[in-house]
Amino acid sequence: MQFDSISAFFDMGGYAFFVWLSYGVSTLLLAALVFASHSNHKKVKKKIAQRLQREKKLRKAAEKQSAKAEQASPKNSVVENRSKNTNEVIS
Repeated sequence: MQFDSISAFFDMGGYAFFVWLSYGVSTLLLAALVFASHSNHKKVKKKIAQRLQREKKLRKAAEKQSAKAEQASPKNSVVENRSKNTNEVIS
């Protein structure tokens, strides 16, 4: 479809209101979609960062607890093994 002038282009053969309204609504919806996607992306990145930080904290606590258990465990096991192997009474 060819137009004689720029005003004829904007008039769209008498259907300008509907044509430009549809363009406007489409542009608005696409902008809303981009905004929603961007904000959702930020939320997901924040949740992932929080989850990674929590896992790191839990891993560190588990390592600390296992280190404490290893420190306490060998002393008790030596005493138990020693008392089982000999007839001595260890107090």
